[in-house]
Amino acid sequence: MVLDHVLLVLILILFALALMPGTAAAEVVAKGARLGGDASHTRFTADISKPVSYSVYVLPDPYRVIVDLPDVSFDLVPGSGRKAMGLISEYRYGGLGQGRSRIVLDATGPVLIEKSYLVPAKKGASPQLVVDIIPTSDEAFRASFARDNGQPAPDDGMAGLIAATARPAAAPPEPPAALAAEPAPAPGRKVIVIDPGHGGIDPGAISPGKLREKDVVLAVGHELRKALQATGRYDVRMTREGDRFLPLKARVQFARDSKADLFISLHADMVRGQSVRGATLYTLSDTASDAEAEALAQKENRADIIAGLDFGNENPEITGILIDLAQRESKNHAVSFSKKLAAEIAPVTEMTGKPLRAAGFVVLKAPDVPSVLMELGFLSDPADAERLASPAWRNRLAAAMARAIDSHFSPALAASRP
Repeated sequence: MVLDHVLLVLILILFALALMPGTAAAEVVAKGARLGGDASHTRFTADISKPVSYSVYVLPDPYRVIVDLPDVSFDLVPGSGRKAMGLISEYRYGGLGQGRSRIVLDATGPVLIEKSYLVPAKKGASPQLVVDIIPTSDEAFRASFARDNGQPAPDDGMAGLIAATARPAAAPPEPPAALAAEPAPAPGRKVIVIDPGHGGIDPGAISPGKLREKDVVLAVGHELRKALQATGRYDVRMTREGDRFLPLKARVQFARDSKADLFISLHADMVRGQSVRGATLYTLSDTASDAEAEALAQKENRADIIAGLDFGNENPEITGILIDLAQRESKNHAVSFSKKLAAEIAPVTEMTGKPLRAAGFVVLKAPDVPSVLMELGFLSDPADAERLASPAWRNRLAAAMARAIDSHFSPALAASRP
């Protein structure tokens, strides 16, 4: 009887707690969204099931308006956001994991947020989130962006990452969870980690023909893995095998956990207002080899922030003199490999005027793993974009990269190759 009485009391307490405000947040659902207005003033409106906290800001290269929200599910009509209206060419939405969601409005040019506000629920109507957008000049936009972010305006020559990608409510993107540990490699095999950049909520650069960086680099990654596995000499691992978002530091940690002998990060960027084409190879440097390399590194390193995850300062483990020495040795191996890689891919693809560069990319900072970031080409250049879209070219490139890896790890084997 005493036990029954205690259980009854506990049930009543739990029931009372469940009724208390703030003990459990009800799910928030975006039930509708629409654009209105014209090129002088455009309004985005989202119907939500309950008021939520939010933040709104703009990002350049390409121009877009970002609406960050808590965990929101999207019950919108399929294809919502594809119709252009006023200053917005389309909008996209999706989850970021860790209780965060995002709406991305692609702008047709530089814009500013005139105002944003929540409209309380009225009889028969849901609460609404409203964002009013107005046009501005590129100079005014960049000055405002730099002032708001406490940094110099982004380099006009380097295109930025897109924050999110279309994702219907029925297929939310994978959360940015830690990568699972993989089994130890077979004895005598070198471990090669291939890192296709971007993915999931972050498609990377997008060409005028809608070729997405995340798709291109993943395709090259699969081709390279196939070429390496065919030799039987390598244990090949990929940071992502499908369309998922991973924080930059999770990629680095995966390489370290795998005890990788070589880490290759694949990218294909955009350059705005310039005619640049060809492949470029980057190794780590505390001081970038040139201004363009540093601008690209800073842009790529903002990927976590743009995708909704800011990891703050660098990991303390890469500070200290012993780790610095290990990192120097890894950098020397990376530089040696990058030279071999440049020699092998030169007959297969065009190279930039300065194909070997150094920059402070986060994904190159594993202190004990030789790491190279390879820009396969520029999606902003028609010739590069055509090559990147070609399965035959990707196959030839992967074969050349595999030869470079053979040359790096087994010079005698490379010399005897027909």
